[in-house]
Amino acid sequence: MKSISVVFLVFIVTVIILADHGSIPPFIRSIYDFQYGDKLGHFILYSLLTFFVTRTFLTALPSKPRGWVTLSVGSTLALGIALEEWSQQFFSARTFDLVDLLASCLGVIVGGWAASKIQRPKGR
Repeated sequence: MKSISVVFLVFIVTVIILADHGSIPPFIRSIYDFQYGDKLGHFILYSLLTFFVTRTFLTALPSKPRGWVTLSVGSTLALGIALEEWSQQFFSARTFDLVDLLASCLGVIVGGWAASKIQRPKGR
């Protein structure tokens, strides 16, 4: 799960950098080319990221309470997401959007919830 988390995080950071420079490839842009598609994209991408990262930390920290791990990962990701959304106002190719931030944070909540509901294998 750690590898998936790292690859997915690198993918999201790459998309953010491309967007900051106005260089998102047309095939990626076309995926969200419908009403509220970008909001759905925020929700799905950050749900998946939070799920993968939370599962990674739950596995790596089995002695820590599940709720503490889930809340810590979610809070950290939400803070990073909020800072990234806020930073968009400094890039001419981007615009800050509170609804994007809300969709992203809802994704963090859903991804964290889903990750915390999967039981650890017996014997760990």
